[in-house]
Amino acid sequence: MTLKDKLAAQRIYLILAALFITSLVVSNLIFQKFFYWYPLHIEVFNTKLFEISVGILPYPITFLITDLISEIYGKKRANQVVLTGIFASVFSLLIILVANAVPATSWSHVKDDTFAHVFGNSAIAVCASMLAYLFAQFIDIQVYHFWKRLTKGKHLWLRNNFSTWFSQFIDTFTIVFLLCSFHIIEWTNFTGLLVSGVLFKVIVALCDTPFLYLGVYIMKRRFQLEVNEELQLV
Repeated sequence: MTLKDKLAAQRIYLILAALFITSLVVSNLIFQKFFYWYPLHIEVFNTKLFEISVGILPYPITFLITDLISEIYGKKRANQVVLTGIFASVFSLLIILVANAVPATSWSHVKDDTFAHVFGNSAIAVCASMLAYLFAQFIDIQVYHFWKRLTKGKHLWLRNNFSTWFSQFIDTFTIVFLLCSFHIIEWTNFTGLLVSGVLFKVIVALCDTPFLYLGVYIMKRRFQLEVNEELQLV
């Protein structure tokens, strides 16, 4: 690989990492708003389905990006992005805590109580998200590479969906369980949020498979990679 190709590969990696971190941090900040993601209001066992947090909207992007990085750059680089995302989440939490501590001026459009109401639960959300995120992302990467070894680099759709489905269930269960445990969400919503979250993420995983194929195809063609070959960044 030429120096020009190495620099291009490094830039693309940084862009993917930036998209990953942004999606993760934003999902922790906006999680307190809920919406119906399907026009039908369905109840199962007296639990409303398809009610879901807006924080879930950018979250599937993180799994698409880690799968793409895993495929092109390898397991080590994917794990590095995950750890960087944890650092970014903690740093964003510290900024929120400082912002919440300083008093608002009399003419501030956002008053102290409003700010605290919107971001007051961010600490618990970030902690819950990080625990779920750690379990889910590392499981996603492990399962992805297990299927990659088993299929010898073939059947991309198989490892993409199997790894994402399993890890997303772990992620959703952990987040909802912790938020209910800290009484941010009522336990009566547990089943509905769990089922809705898993269904949403499974559907998104199916929908993002063509984008993963496209990304892998473009990257492999750009850097002339063979089947199961990975880019090595210095």
